[in-house]
Amino acid sequence: MTTAEAVQPVPSVMAPSGMVCTVDHLASQAGLSMLRLGGSAADAAVAASAVLAVTTQHMCGMGGDLMAVVVAPGTIPLALESAGFAGGRADPDRLRAEGHTVMPFRGDVRTVTVPGCVDGWIALHSRLGKLPMATVLSPASHYATAGFPASLGLVASVPQIAHVAGAGDFTPPGGLRPGTIVRRPGVARALGAVVADGRDGFYGGEFGEGLLALGAGYFVADDMDVPIARWRPAVGAPAWGHRLWTAPPVSQGYLALAGAWMADGLDLPARPDDPLWAHLLVEAARQSAWDRSDVLHEGADGDALVDPGRLAPRREQISPDTTSFPGGTNRPGGTIALCAVDADRMGICLLQSNAAGYGAHLAVPGLGIFLHNRGIGFSLGVSHPAEFRPGRRPPHTLSPLAVTAPDGGLAAVTGTMGGDSQPQVLLQLLARVLHAGEDPGAAVAAPRWMLALSPTRTGFDTWREQGRGSVLVEGHAPRSWDSGLRRRGHTVERTDAFSSAFGHAHYIAARADHLEGASDPRSRCGAAVGY
Repeated sequence: MTTAEAVQPVPSVMAPSGMVCTVDHLASQAGLSMLRLGGSAADAAVAASAVLAVTTQHMCGMGGDLMAVVVAPGTIPLALESAGFAGGRADPDRLRAEGHTVMPFRGDVRTVTVPGCVDGWIALHSRLGKLPMATVLSPASHYATAGFPASLGLVASVPQIAHVAGAGDFTPPGGLRPGTIVRRPGVARALGAVVADGRDGFYGGEFGEGLLALGAGYFVADDMDVPIARWRPAVGAPAWGHRLWTAPPVSQGYLALAGAWMADGLDLPARPDDPLWAHLLVEAARQSAWDRSDVLHEGADGDALVDPGRLAPRREQISPDTTSFPGGTNRPGGTIALCAVDADRMGICLLQSNAAGYGAHLAVPGLGIFLHNRGIGFSLGVSHPAEFRPGRRPPHTLSPLAVTAPDGGLAAVTGTMGGDSQPQVLLQLLARVLHAGEDPGAAVAAPRWMLALSPTRTGFDTWREQGRGSVLVEGHAPRSWDSGLRRRGHTVERTDAFSSAFGHAHYIAARADHLEGASDPRSRCGAAVGY
């Protein structure tokens, strides 16, 4: 066995027609079942996403947001932004008067924005789906009603919300153990309402009524009527002979494109075990995101943020010999990424998120649907373009990504969870596959680095100090990374091998006659499946 094989616990999966990758094998199989029924990648993505909303509430759910990027034959790449907005009575002055300098992290409904997940499912299915919504949501409805076996990750997460009202699905008598059957009747009702009455059944039904009641005046009735999902042209940039695509702001996806453009213009080694490889990619990530806190907001121009004229001066600051910001661990976040490709070579990367694990630690009464805390992206700075205001969308960490070949056809879809580190993980995957020529399985399982401020930070404030802080290195990374990075002025901290803190990534590559993909071993129960 070679060294490469020894550190690659999940090899690439190959299939001739379609493929789905998610963090839960039940969700992957649900998506694949849609493809086998003649459905599109959109049907597969919604089906898989809905199953994850049932089985993986600690990372995502119907009370969170959704973003996707879509590459379909004969059309320009599109982004679906289904990111919710602040309630109609959002009041930054009141928060400041209470002594807050940043948004409350948990336990405060004002950090909740109107959840966009369900609106996103409906928009994606309406535009690109082939199968009836009842069929697409049937696997999720089945698992919500009949039950599903609790995963290791779900079991490990429950203690943090066992005291929260609405956590009853996860706190059976005797406690939750791996394999314990979990049923979610409230989620089953919510899914049934979507099938019966679309968005009105959800936002105008039991969920919407419960959200208004829980908001205690923060949300107003009109908030439930405003469509959240919107289709927009994807933001694109060239790198390594391909073109990369992501969602425009409020997504931070532009950082992956900017970092890849910078790295493509550097003398990046061909071998990832070279410490210069890690150094140059760290510097590309830092330089691409140094002003993220100032420029990422709802009104930002994504194309301008990846314009070479803007990026070139930052790339010129990168030296092969020293770091630009000499000197933490991020906690695993509450997000899932999934990828789907169908027989027509439509590719979708979809991200669905609570923001942090279990979001705001608030659940809609009677349904057990936890609400995200995506409002943590707002600023409380007076007159900041991302200031907490009624109807405003906060900056978002969700970073869906697709790759097209020189002829415009689909080359890949990829995505990951990980809060602020999402673009950093994507940069490393792209460099490994597109520059170093690794296959998806090797690239997804390979060791990663990540920028963080300190071991106590949450993973959503990396850029408040323009990237200063530590470089965290996974335990299975070559030791040469540590010494090479330190020699160049980085503060380095080594962590566990295959740590969930470094993202749960997926990558599907579209080859000439087949698909090749992999799901991240860090999720412990993910799967890449194809047919």
